[in-house]
Amino acid sequence: MFWAMQNPDEPENPGAQTHFGFKTVPAAEKASLVRAVFDDVAPSYDLMNDLMSLGIHRLWKKALIDKLNPSPGMTLLDLGGGTGDIAFRFKEAGGGPVVVCDINREMLSVGRDRAIDRAMLDGIEWVCGDAEILPFPDRSMDAVTIAFCLRNVTNIDKALAEAHRVLRPGGRFLCLEFSHVTLPGVSAVYDSYSFTVLPFLGKLVAGNRDAYQYLVESIRRFPKQDELAAKMRAAGFSQVSWRNLSAGIAALHIGWRV
Repeated sequence: MFWAMQNPDEPENPGAQTHFGFKTVPAAEKASLVRAVFDDVAPSYDLMNDLMSLGIHRLWKKALIDKLNPSPGMTLLDLGGGTGDIAFRFKEAGGGPVVVCDINREMLSVGRDRAIDRAMLDGIEWVCGDAEILPFPDRSMDAVTIAFCLRNVTNIDKALAEAHRVLRPGGRFLCLEFSHVTLPGVSAVYDSYSFTVLPFLGKLVAGNRDAYQYLVESIRRFPKQDELAAKMRAAGFSQVSWRNLSAGIAALHIGWRV
């Protein structure tokens, strides 16, 4: 199934500004700018993930699924997972129904095609929607995941509040995201790799250097591990914790709805 929803880009404060990478832009424009980035790179997105992380993103996603521990009765909402990577892993690990919600139709189209190729036609719904205005009832999901997407939303606090709203009591929110390196020696090497190699790969493989320049910059603007944990607590999550992966290049944050 492929749902769609209307998503106005109008912010509550028309004069509000936010960041798009290292640029400052009107908040009303960020969603469309992000959509344009992922419209363009959608066909090569998964290949670029392998190249950018040297395949390590697969281990990070395995850590997320292992922590989630899917079961047949568990209903998952995966936010920003248009290409289906988390959804497929969830189903293959024995999970129940999964809803993939992404603001980008091109990414959803890639995911739906991949599902057809894998003959995974049942138990996955594809929804075009905004993480800040989820089209789902209160307390309707057993788990909510978001992998490498939270940094792209305009208002992280609103997205976290929405994830909390749709979770059933006892449900979990898991956020896998590029984060901040905790080892100084690794940090210098990682910065050099990020700002030189990744945009070059973006140009070579995806034909879009600027898109991957934005992605690198968006990682640097994302809250540090303890700051994101504080935002999760403010959104209502309990027992918030995080685990650094690969010296903090990525981090897995977990919170519970009580």
